[in-house]
Amino acid sequence: MKKVFYQSDSALAKTGFGRNTKALLSYLYRTGKYEIVNYCCGNAYSNPVLGKTPWKSIGTLPDDRAELERLNKDPGTARAASYGAHLIDKVIKEEKPDVYIAVQDIWGVDFAVDKPWFKGISSLIWTTLDSLPILPSAIEKASKIENYWIWSNFATKVLNEKGHKHVKTVHGCLETKNFYKLTKEERLHFRKANNISESCYVVGFVFRNQLRKSVPNLLEGFKTFQKDVPDSKLLLHTHWGEGWNIHKLAAEYGVSKEDILTTYVCNNCSNYSIKPFTTQEQTCDHCKKQKTANTTSVSGGVDEDQLNEIYNLMDVYCHPFTSGGQEIPIQEAKLTELVTLVTSYSCGEEQCEEGSGSIALDWNEYREHGTEFIKASTHPGSISKNLLKVYNMDPEERESMGKQARQWVIDGFSVETIGKILEDFIDAAPKSDFDFEGKQEGTKLRNFPEAFINNIPDNSEWILTLYKEILNRQEINIHDDGYKYWIQQLTNDVPRKSVEDYFRKVAQEHNEAAFPVKLEDLIDKNDDGKRILFIMPGSDKDVFMSTSLFKSVKHKYPKYNLYVATAPENFSLLWANEHVHKVIPYSNSFDNILTLEGINEAPEHFVMAFAPYLTSQRYSNYIHNMKDIVDKKYLCTF
Repeated sequence: MKKVFYQSDSALAKTGFGRNTKALLSYLYRTGKYEIVNYCCGNAYSNPVLGKTPWKSIGTLPDDRAELERLNKDPGTARAASYGAHLIDKVIKEEKPDVYIAVQDIWGVDFAVDKPWFKGISSLIWTTLDSLPILPSAIEKASKIENYWIWSNFATKVLNEKGHKHVKTVHGCLETKNFYKLTKEERLHFRKANNISESCYVVGFVFRNQLRKSVPNLLEGFKTFQKDVPDSKLLLHTHWGEGWNIHKLAAEYGVSKEDILTTYVCNNCSNYSIKPFTTQEQTCDHCKKQKTANTTSVSGGVDEDQLNEIYNLMDVYCHPFTSGGQEIPIQEAKLTELVTLVTSYSCGEEQCEEGSGSIALDWNEYREHGTEFIKASTHPGSISKNLLKVYNMDPEERESMGKQARQWVIDGFSVETIGKILEDFIDAAPKSDFDFEGKQEGTKLRNFPEAFINNIPDNSEWILTLYKEILNRQEINIHDDGYKYWIQQLTNDVPRKSVEDYFRKVAQEHNEAAFPVKLEDLIDKNDDGKRILFIMPGSDKDVFMSTSLFKSVKHKYPKYNLYVATAPENFSLLWANEHVHKVIPYSNSFDNILTLEGINEAPEHFVMAFAPYLTSQRYSNYIHNMKDIVDKKYLCTF
């Protein structure tokens, strides 16, 4: 039985990737041919919730809270860890899969491509690319990825044109049986249950409330449409606690709050209600429990049967967006035989092709700040014009177009179609004979907290240099979240020194975790064990003030070598000090003074170790209400 290692969102996540995982892994599981491991993005490794799946599911983040806090100190590192970069070598070594399948945005999987095991086993990158120009990393990695699949034709065509002919389109999949057109009687029943009249014309949009979903354009177009069709409402199935301030925009465009419906779902009884938005955490209309009903989100939403009912409340589906990898709600709406209006850019090009059952929405190009990606701004006039076109469409034409749309999705996106493609890929892959034990060593890269950084005037180049020289991140680029965060910090007048110190601290902590400090490698072997250690991690002012003590130390202990442990960014303060024998990097393990001095079975690395920071920085037990009497005679001695 082959083992399949599938890296993506959990099957329990209510995201596009999560729903693809659920449909696809259910299909593969039903074959009974494979041992499946789902490596779940954004979850703790041992998250008990993941035990609900019939296959093995493990998370991408460490269980240890201290380790997680260390990762979270840098936004770029934290994001990479969430996608799986931090634990990937460990879990691959533990699981020893025959097939590796990574399904995520390209920046969430590209770290795997250069791993020794990636070429050692049958590996597949199945990713989304949504904008021009194509991300440089997606192009650079193409020649290293033998099996490279894209969710839409939009990016595949570009990569093929650039000479990467092996790249092909394989769509994300859906359980098409979950979405279908209800009978007229059923539709009216659900409308009545949600206080929507039979005559009301409902324009629907199912989306995560992200800025790339063109809510302002939709509201403006809907307002114009409403002038011709007053008895119409906008149903926005989304979470109101993130993204666009929908009511503020609605007021600007003159759309009544009462004409914007949304979905509330109860976390107690799991029932939903469709009604105008007022506040989050409402009393449930069904079980009457207080503060349990909230607008739907990726962490708490409706199930597929309920979502199918919600699509069937709509008369037309409108999906304006700036760009997207596939936009699964468009296919779900098509399966319910709704006519869909779609921005004809990015994956929308394919959704609007002949025979797809969609009407293309016109758009203008704009450039996204920071990335310079081409994005689409959908014409509000095109939205209103095409909404009216569908409203006035002959019922038979509308029905024919809906049936055509459903069949188009079944042919190209159903789990039966896509699942068979994955099944054939796995069956054709050989059983792995890769030496996971022998070839996993050395995959962790050492950071360089003491690296010299030139004073580069350009902020962008300077940040990239910090990543490359200190954190040893050679493929960092301006699209990385960490890069964007630090550029914004500099824009907000955060001092460069604070940023650089932070990078050095992260690098030091990485090295300590990945390459534990061995004191015997830091101390000299020819000083006959006569060593004294003075520990002062920081700050630079405290280290500088500490130098006033060193002459006294050498006077009292002339035959002992004085070592000073501090953070690497403080080394330069001590290099020329005549009383200091050697400067070594501080480690958290040094907090245990007795171990340094050789308690019990521990080797005696230092005869004496002094750590004044423990009582002045860690525990602050020197204040004594400011009433203690200081004997100045002994102020500068131990």
